[in-house]
Amino acid sequence: MDPRSMGDLLKHLEKQSDLLLDSYRSMTHELHRLQVEEEMLMRKFYEIMTAHGLLKKNQDRSNVPDDGENGDCTAIVIATSDSQL
Repeated sequence: MDPRSMGDLLKHLEKQSDLLLDSYRSMTHELHRLQVEEEMLMRKFYEIMTAHGLLKKNQDRSNVPDDGENGDCTAIVIATSDSQL
């Protein structure tokens, strides 16, 4: 490669890296927001089903977590060593 264009190439790659990090942050934030919204909707759906008698209130709720009571968690956690996140 031409050594004169290495500076421009490095700037371009740094800009691309910054754009990718911004996209990553945005998508991670949106994913978390949607997961929280899904959980709220599922809890509301359960309340409605129970209120209409379609579910019994005293049934075994092993498949319906209550604030993490049963220890099961479906949240996606992304671990990274990048201090910029």
